[in-house]
Amino acid sequence: MTPTHPPAARIGILTVSDRASRGEYVDEGGPAIRDYLHEVLASPWEARERIVSDDLEAISANIVALAEAGCCLVVTTGGTGPAPRDVTPEATERVCEKMLPGFGELMRAESLKYVPTAILSRQTAGICGRALVVNLPGRPRSIRECLDAVFPAIPYCVDLIHSGVADPPRLETKPERLVAFRPKG
Repeated sequence: MTPTHPPAARIGILTVSDRASRGEYVDEGGPAIRDYLHEVLASPWEARERIVSDDLEAISANIVALAEAGCCLVVTTGGTGPAPRDVTPEATERVCEKMLPGFGELMRAESLKYVPTAILSRQTAGICGRALVVNLPGRPRSIRECLDAVFPAIPYCVDLIHSGVADPPRLETKPERLVAFRPKG
């Protein structure tokens, strides 16, 4: 009998930016998320990357499409500030059955260690189908700081979302880089 390998977990990376979606700006947020995931994940995974404008309908539709495509995690970057076109949290809330406000609270608390304007950020997280959706800011350094704060809880959250599912995705981290929390037993 040959050993079976776990299927690669699908992770959606959604950049929200008017300028990047029009090709006027090189997306830095999406690649920063992808680089971070390569750095911390030990288990096999594959990225599903998209760039959309700061449009409520487009963001909502793409979150749903990534969840329906089997992504266990959808990470967005951009559109979390107070500007009129910043609507990523609203799009996330629109398509999620359950909101997880603790993610945003922790990310803001972490960001406040670096910049006083972190209180302007509206990141949040929620569950869309079987996908955990996490909103991140747009700057690569802020993405790293926020993910370092919340990622220890993400693998277990994905486990819980997939309770009772045959062949659930499993996110394992590189313990020398980041230790994910899972209760014993």
